Amino acid sequence: MRTQRPHHLFLLSIIFFAFTFSYLQSAIATGEQPPTTGNDGDTEFIRSSCNTTLYPDICYTSLSRYANAVQQNPGQLARIAIAVSFSKVHRTASYLYNLTRVADYGGNSRASLALHDCFSNLNDAVDEIRGSIKQMRQIGSAGASADSFLFQMSNVQTWMSAALTDEETCTDGFQDVENCPMKTDVNDRVTKVKKFTSNALALVNGYASKGMP
Repeated sequence: MRTQRPHHLFLLSIIFFAFTFSYLQSAIATGEQPPTTGNDGDTEFIRSSCNTTLYPDICYTSLSRYANAVQQNPGQLARIAIAVSFSKVHRTASYLYNLTRVADYGGNSRASLALHDCFSNLNDAVDEIRGSIKQMRQIGSAGASADSFLFQMSNVQTWMSAALTDEETCTDGFQDVENCPMKTDVNDRVTKVKKFTSNALALVNGYASKGMP
């Protein structure tokens, strides 16, 4: 299992901010709601798009604040959804890193192994979502052909699917662990993260189905 230092996760967060819109940087990093001046059509576009996801309420709540940035553009919506997912996964991975250092396993080696494996899985998810952000940035600046767009979007879909699989692998690893506060805490946190990644993937799939940027 590979180990990551906190500064590695911090550097990933810096890369994330570099690939997203400058006026969204502090909002996504802190969870604060940015000024929203989008009209009813902008917010309704987000609502209808979120209705295609598995968790529409979470989707709309987390993304409607960015209506002015989205402006009824499915590509912008997918980019911001990926960025929000990245933020959630990154924070949870940082939390798990700290937990691996202080958690009381009560002599339960299986719980210890599950936690460390989960941390490794989430670090993989961080890297994969980072790859999605980089690819989406290239799509936005390319003005490429339909074939190029579909190829690039297939990369994004692959990375986001892999991230979701890694998150699911994390919680699956606790199935045979006896119930304890640490297990409940980690499962609850990662289950929430999975919902954001699932929603982002659904919006990516919707954007890809357009066939052109």
